Amino acid sequence: MNNTALFPGSFDPFTAGHLNILRRALTMFDHVVVAIGINQDKRDFENERAIADANRRLAPDVETIIIPTAQEFAHISSSAVRDILKHHGDTGMFVPEGVVLPPVE
Repeated sequence: MNNTALFPGSFDPFTAGHLNILRRALTMFDHVVVAIGINQDKRDFENERAIADANRRLAPDVETIIIPTAQEFAHISSSAVRDILKHHGDTGMFVPEGVVLPPVE
């Protein structure tokens, strides 16, 4: 069976935690589509559950699976990385190698 997962997010920026989820998803699915969008109303993890419940009502044949990041990356958020950037801190340990972040003014 060919199965495809959609990994949506704002990824602003893409963090080590996002990479952890993507790598694990690639072991579960034949294809993973990373969909980048803008979400100005972003909230905590409970919002993800509400979206999953809405998805189930709108498209009962599509399954929503939430894959949390591994514990060692749980403290990393895009918001925290942006804040570190804003204060001219080193974000290298929070983003995957190759991610280039512009300075925030």
